[in-house]
Amino acid sequence: MRKKIVAGNWKMNNDLAETEALLQELKKQVIPEQVSVFVAPAYTNLQHAFESLRDHPIAVAAQNMHQSDHGAFTGEVSAAMLTSVGVKTVILGHSERRAYFAEDNALLAEKVNTALQHEMTVIFCIGETLQERKEGNYFEVVTKQLEESVFHISEKDWPHIVLAYEPVWAIGTGETASPQQAQEMHEKIRSIVASTYTESIADSVSILYGGSVKPENATEIFGQPDVDGGLIGGASLNAQSFMEIVNAFV
Repeated sequence: MRKKIVAGNWKMNNDLAETEALLQELKKQVIPEQVSVFVAPAYTNLQHAFESLRDHPIAVAAQNMHQSDHGAFTGEVSAAMLTSVGVKTVILGHSERRAYFAEDNALLAEKVNTALQHEMTVIFCIGETLQERKEGNYFEVVTKQLEESVFHISEKDWPHIVLAYEPVWAIGTGETASPQQAQEMHEKIRSIVASTYTESIADSVSILYGGSVKPENATEIFGQPDVDGGLIGGASLNAQSFMEIVNAFV
């Protein structure tokens, strides 16, 4: 049975005091046993978040990492630095990293390799822009992202991979792919994994939806057969909203 996962990507929000306040609110909540829950604070607050949540079922993820183990890369953070403070999960390939920091498929393949070498779990993001959606080649776009960034890994690495489909046109815009659109793409992604690897791997990999998930639409989106959870942006900055999304599985 695939893991149900809800991950909150806090992006560049919340200083230390705000992070602690949100963590305290989340720690008051009962986390459903069948759902794995992550929060991804800013780099500066990762260790604090890990220590604060040490005895809580919510886990901590990083929003990004560098592909090199060390070196003269001012401002960057390595996988070893993350694992040294207890962080064992990293989000890679987010559309904002692709768009604003020119991260391409080849670079992301290097990052995937590095994360796996450090025994980290990768939440790998894929998705099409509005233009690509309008042109009707969104399946091809997502297939290429997978082929060039993920499909070089071995079968034994797949337990450390979570995929996250994020239609770029539905991130922070208030627009949301319909449950049917989400299911169509998730089903396609699973079929691509199956044809490249095995049905067993495809059936076991969790595929999250990320794109303006809110308490109002989470139940219907998560109810689709190939949607295994969500990568949540803005709604994860409010404990009540985030927990309503987490509990959409219950």
